Amino acid sequence: MASITKFKLNTGQTIPAIGFGTWQDKDAQEEAVTEALKCGYRHIDTARIYGTEPAVGKAIKRSGIPRDELFITTKLWNNKHHPEDVQKALDDSCADLGVEYVDLYLMHWPVAFQRGDSPFPKKNDKTQVEDIDYVDTYKALEKTLKSGKTKAIGISNFSKAEVERLLKETSVVPAAHQLELHPWLQQTAFTDFHKKKGIHITQYSPFGNQNATYSSHGHMGKLMDDPVLVKIGKAHNKTGAQVALAWGIAQGHSVIPKSKTPARLKANLEGDFKLSAEELKEISTIDHKLRFNDASESFGYDFFTDLEGKHSK
Repeated sequence: MASITKFKLNTGQTIPAIGFGTWQDKDAQEEAVTEALKCGYRHIDTARIYGTEPAVGKAIKRSGIPRDELFITTKLWNNKHHPEDVQKALDDSCADLGVEYVDLYLMHWPVAFQRGDSPFPKKNDKTQVEDIDYVDTYKALEKTLKSGKTKAIGISNFSKAEVERLLKETSVVPAAHQLELHPWLQQTAFTDFHKKKGIHITQYSPFGNQNATYSSHGHMGKLMDDPVLVKIGKAHNKTGAQVALAWGIAQGHSVIPKSKTPARLKANLEGDFKLSAEELKEISTIDHKLRFNDASESFGYDFFTDLEGKHSK
């Protein structure tokens, strides 16, 4: 059963509400994406830093699905923020994906690492950042639209002040902003701000702390086991995880869960169903303002300074 809900971007493109995330498990991605495409996924999310673009490309080629039926997102990594490096970075991503163009090209983070080929340039164990303004990087992203290698551009992991400055100093409104969002980190004011500006939101980590990487909140249990989500799920013959996805879609957002298991891949697609206003109201009560992804310390840059969940440790 393919995801039936689609959202319109400010470019006129449509983006399927449920996408397939390809972060981590690099060696398993070709099979996982192959399986996802068989299940009916048509929105695939990758990034340069994931190292999964070649595997995604192979799976797409194997599938035989026409390119225009797919929505492919990839992301510019932090070591290629110099305006002169942006177009080549996009060209390299397209080459690895085996496609003529991507549907959406995002700036992965607002911080620039030292220019060069090392994805994590370090000195004395500290990440080497470079003074390249994200506004200048974004202006280079705007130019990539003319190359035909991407149909839309956007951002990821920006604070509100950073988005506001970007809107003021550049000419193309981002088509999308990919950020951490789930029932335990709902960020209602921030998402309303995006709606007003016509910027679509894609939610990464739609299950919160499902991944073993998020150990700092390990004592909390899993979001998908939250009693409110489980109770609502039972009423629909769905799981707590499926309710978490349906909640995101009800906000008008796309969601990008990841999995390698065929049964779970299929189950995630079935997270595209309607919740009642009453159920959505109930889910609003479990907004714990818990952020599981904050790379500030390791990246040497203070992220999310004006957003909810910043101080959750």
